[in-house]
Amino acid sequence: MTYTGNVSRGSAPAVRELHGLTVTKVSVGPRDNNAYLLRCASDGTQLLIDAANDAQTLLDLIGDGGLATVVTTHSHWDHHGALAEVVNATGARSIAGADDAAEIPVVTDTVRDGDTIAVGDCTLEVIHVVGHTPGSIVLLYREPDGIAHLFTGDSLFPGGVGATRGDKQKFASLIDDVEHKLFDRLPDDTWFYPGHGNDSTLGAERPHLGEWRARGW
Repeated sequence: MTYTGNVSRGSAPAVRELHGLTVTKVSVGPRDNNAYLLRCASDGTQLLIDAANDAQTLLDLIGDGGLATVVTTHSHWDHHGALAEVVNATGARSIAGADDAAEIPVVTDTVRDGDTIAVGDCTLEVIHVVGHTPGSIVLLYREPDGIAHLFTGDSLFPGGVGATRGDKQKFASLIDDVEHKLFDRLPDDTWFYPGHGNDSTLGAERPHLGEWRARGW
C-alpha cells in the first residue's frame, strides 16, 4: 500500500519503509496528535516521537520489540500526556530539548542544536527551532543515498509554522528558524511529518514562505 501519512484517531497506522528505518504513524488523543514509531531495519531498535496520549495504543504499537527511547518534540501537554506511562512500562530513555525539559515529565536526557540521537545504527540530528516553545526540536533523518525526512512537532505544518499566540517576537523567531535551518538547508524532496495532521514536503510549502511571513502566523 502506498504511504500517504493520512491517519485519524482510531484508524490503522500508516507505515512507510525507508532505507534504514521503518516509520509508523498513528493519531492519538482528543487533539489528534501524531506519534511516530521509528524502527531500525538492521537491529530492530525502536524510538518513539511524542508519547502524546492513549498509552495503550502506543504500547500495542511498540509490541514485543521493546522501546529504547522516547523523544518529546516540545513541552505542550498534548505531546507528552502518555509519556510517564510509556516510560514506566518500557524503561525507555526519555529525551527532550534542553530549554523545554523542565515542563516535561520523566526527562532523563536533554539535547541541543546539532546533537544526535541513535536509533540502532541510524542517526537523527537535532535541530533547535525556537518560537512555538523555547525548546522545540525537529529531528532530521537522512536516508543513505535517499531523501531527507523531518519530524517537525508543532513547528512546521502544511500551510504554515506553528502557533505563537499572536506574539510577534516569537513568530519572527520561528519563521526565521524554519526558513534558515530547514528550507535554506534542505532540498524540495525533503518529506516532513508534523505533530498533527497530514505530511508534506518542503517543496510543496516553499513557495508560500513569503505569504506566511507577511500574514504573521
